[in-house]
Amino acid sequence: MVKFLKITDAPTTGQLININEIKAIATSSGTATTVTVEYADGTTTTVTTAAQVDSDVYYAIVNGIEKALATSWTNPYYSLDLPKAVTSVINA
Repeated sequence: MVKFLKITDAPTTGQLININEIKAIATSSGTATTVTVEYADGTTTTVTTAAQVDSDVYYAIVNGIEKALATSWTNPYYSLDLPKAVTSVINA
């Protein structure tokens, strides 16, 4: 089952973040402007937002992944609005 987070407030409408084979999710501090999602294949998705408050973007992504994985296999994506303005979502 392939699942995605659909970041509905991203600059590119409906930006998808793969939530399969995640190795780690990280942010450098509670006020950082980036959250990274690292995958088993060595690629990374970087979500850049306005400065976080108490890691709120990080926790929104982690909780969104948990909720997405709890949905039926017939729901391939889970819509998520992040608590801060999204500047970019880059998959590399």
